[in-house]
Amino acid sequence: MSDGEENKTTAVGTVEEVLPNSLSRVRLHVSEEEEEKKGELVLAYLAGKMRLHHIRVLVGDQVDMVLDPYGGRARIVRRLT
Repeated sequence: MSDGEENKTTAVGTVEEVLPNSLSRVRLHVSEEEEEKKGELVLAYLAGKMRLHHIRVLVGDQVDMVLDPYGGRARIVRRLT
């Protein structure tokens, strides 16, 4: 396992708005340890495999994401509902 894979932070969120070009605004759901990020909106883009298999993400869907370490962006890796 490389160093890049060890530092990945995952989160679950709800899609609030679907934007063009596979972008979405997602509201984060966080645990008690990360209360400062509760309810934060992040700009998220679809992972390559989701684009490849034409998986659509709609408003209200719960998604699993990998957060960017610098904040503000995330990659949607799985649609939960």
